[in-house]
Amino acid sequence: MISGGFLIAAFLIAIAVMILAISKWGIHPFLAIMGVALLLAISVGLPLDDVPQIIGKGFSSIFASIGIVIILGTLIGLILEKTGAAVKLADVIVKVVGPKHPQLAILLIGWVVSVPVFCDSGFIIVNPVRKWLGKKSSCPSATLTVALAAGLMVSHVLIPPTPGPIAAAGLVGLESNLILVIGLGVLVSAVPLAAAYYYATYIGKRVKSADDLDVESLSKAYNGNELPSATASIMPIVLPIVLMACGSVVNFADFGEKVTSVVVFLGKPVIALTAGLLSALPLLASTKQMKELYNITQESLKAAGPIIFVTAAGSVLGQVIVEAGFVGYIQQNAGALHSLGLFFPFIVAAILKSAQGSSTVAITTTAGLMGLYTSTSSLMYALGLTTPVDAALVVMAIGAGAMTVSHANDSYFWVVTNFGKLTPQDGYRTQSVVTGIMGVTAMLFIWVLSHIL
Repeated sequence: MISGGFLIAAFLIAIAVMILAISKWGIHPFLAIMGVALLLAISVGLPLDDVPQIIGKGFSSIFASIGIVIILGTLIGLILEKTGAAVKLADVIVKVVGPKHPQLAILLIGWVVSVPVFCDSGFIIVNPVRKWLGKKSSCPSATLTVALAAGLMVSHVLIPPTPGPIAAAGLVGLESNLILVIGLGVLVSAVPLAAAYYYATYIGKRVKSADDLDVESLSKAYNGNELPSATASIMPIVLPIVLMACGSVVNFADFGEKVTSVVVFLGKPVIALTAGLLSALPLLASTKQMKELYNITQESLKAAGPIIFVTAAGSVLGQVIVEAGFVGYIQQNAGALHSLGLFFPFIVAAILKSAQGSSTVAITTTAGLMGLYTSTSSLMYALGLTTPVDAALVVMAIGAGAMTVSHANDSYFWVVTNFGKLTPQDGYRTQSVVTGIMGVTAMLFIWVLSHIL
């Protein structure tokens, strides 16, 4: 029987070796992560006969979940870029917020977009706007990348109807009081958003993105008459968001079984992004580029492939950690940590996030561990968290932990670094650091709120 201490030590060593392999030894992330996952599986004593199945399960789960979403989102983004629609959207944003605050604009856009949409999909959808906004404002690409990624992450973990927070609300007993969770999520968001804004401004001056070096190649000779309309340009972004939002909230109203099933179907990310892709085709027609659809699709597949495979490797590592019993060890020893109060769910969620990569998994696992605030046999009761406000604060603390931190076993890390044209080393300096800052500052604010509310 492997001890809990050995599991924790093996996990920490595995993460350290993975980071060194990628950032110092120059090993490709796919090989580094897969190699570390295999060595970890062997070192913690997983049955050798089961290891290939565990690897296959972790790898295939990405293709079943976000693989197609990444491809569709990449294709939509490339169409927006090739047709000049991204240029039009950037022009509109610059006119609204002014050229002096592009990072604030993209931060808030990300925060709004990720309420109904997974942050991975949201970044891919909005990325063309980020690139053209950088061109129009001369703001460093890395600044806009960090701001967009941060805005998307905050609402992804704090505000229903994003799946993680809405599931957490139900698991702690607030399924009928979602407005409390949404309101508190909006309030808590302010602090990590502010921290992210200042860090994005700071780090963007110190990190060079390939987008900065290649910015002139992005600026084809579009003039005002050739650009698509603002409505046509924004439709491929707005339509998937609206469909996914409706799919998330339709179950909370009585529209009838048939209507509900149709709306839920249309709100699935794959279907919603397919609708977004269809709405992007008129952009090709209006700019007389329909014949380029084949080449654009081919280019999209080449861009999406590396992201999907590296993401799948991260999923393999997460699967190995779960199979090794790491999550079970945390659950078994929860009672010894009861004196931590609201910091307990934050720490557990942060450990699970760092261990297996998925914020949603970290949120749902931790919320399930906490139990109902109305139950005398739950960990919530043991921690003295027995009111609806207490429960909502627990959901916030879990969300803050689920931000802390995004690194190489997180699919979002690779989406941000690849689409933001950042090296893995710079990914640690930007995405990993900013998610750590946001998680900690959010938790401190939640702790302050717990003494006020």
